Amino acid sequence: MTMAEDRDTEARWYVVHTYSGYENKVHQNLETIIENRRLQDLIQEVMVPVETVIETKDGKEREVEHKLFPGYVLVKMVMTDDSWYIVRNTRGVTGFVGPSSKPIPLSDEEVEKLGVTAHSAALDYAVGDNVQIVSGPLEGFIGIVEGIDAEAKKVNVKVSMFGRETPAEVDFAQVKPL
Repeated sequence: MTMAEDRDTEARWYVVHTYSGYENKVHQNLETIIENRRLQDLIQEVMVPVETVIETKDGKEREVEHKLFPGYVLVKMVMTDDSWYIVRNTRGVTGFVGPSSKPIPLSDEEVEKLGVTAHSAALDYAVGDNVQIVSGPLEGFIGIVEGIDAEAKKVNVKVSMFGRETPAEVDFAQVKPL
């Protein structure tokens, strides 16, 4: 098998342009098509990158999800004529990002920067351990791990601030063991 053939069978991340506001609908439609046609081997993952932001409205705080790239959906797929046709002709999709005849996959560096791939992190700490927060607004604080949410990649830490124990939720990458 040549290098080119090997590359064609590897699933890569592609950016799909959608009508504005149709990102979740395109995600849902693609998931349904993949399930119905049993295309899990060709189209492996579909995602709409979002960030959770705490907004204050009328004196109440609530978590709201904002799309990181409005009008775009990320698709991890093996690029074949069939998979290209299925994604391209999904309702709400206007096309792939890249030249129309040959969509260009995201580079490994771009995928890494987007934080798309889920790296299974081997944690050097457990509940009850002391950790130091190395980035973010609480950088430099030392706290005790209260809980670990592996799915959300979050750590609940109790930090001593101004003489009080304050709970904080931070990403795995924001803490290191002491």
